[in-house]
Amino acid sequence: MSAGEQRILVVDDERPIRRALEVTLTKAGYRVLTATTGDEALTAAALTPPDLVILDLMLPDADGADVCRQLRDWLAAPILLISAVGEEADKIRALDAGADDYVTKPFSPGELLARCRALLRRAAGQKGGEAVIDVGQLHIDLPRRMVTVSGEEVRLTPTEFDLLKALAVAGGRPLTHQMLLRTVWGPGYADEMHLLRVNMGRLRDKLQAEGVERGAIETLTGVGYRLREAG
Repeated sequence: MSAGEQRILVVDDERPIRRALEVTLTKAGYRVLTATTGDEALTAAALTPPDLVILDLMLPDADGADVCRQLRDWLAAPILLISAVGEEADKIRALDAGADDYVTKPFSPGELLARCRALLRRAAGQKGGEAVIDVGQLHIDLPRRMVTVSGEEVRLTPTEFDLLKALAVAGGRPLTHQMLLRTVWGPGYADEMHLLRVNMGRLRDKLQAEGVERGAIETLTGVGYRLREAG
């Protein structure tokens, strides 16, 4: 699907920001829908399902995380959260609610477009429900629970594989510490930060030893981790 056929729903109550986003995205070739409230966003998404949603965290009639959660109940399209500086706790809530990525105000048009392209590309690549995921040098075979780099197998423990799998399946979406702990270890481990850090460190060490740059698993300070398309 070309950019001209892709619809992006912009949800922001500040007219200058909404207008700037509309102009930037339209010039990039996207079809843009707009909404100023949570209710308008839900209605617009239901009437004309978008390929991507850009959602402001602070709306006049609703909390952005709640709107995100309601959209995620039925909408598979990626959601890019816009947040203001200093709202880390709310940002984490929104990621837990199903947001795929976030960008902090103020942001450049170039950064916004790059994030939109990445989210749309990953969404298109995952529609087939692939059993094998390629991210940069990493080749992750989910059924065989095998990871290779340039054809060489990386020996991972079951926990290390499950961590990498969670990050890979997320398709570049940030995963919070709590989400990873619940996914890999279970709901009773949501506060075991040391356990997560130790195992993430070992996973990074093993991947780095095979030539994958350490930053391929990106640390999002105070939030969690995400898997980047790094070499």
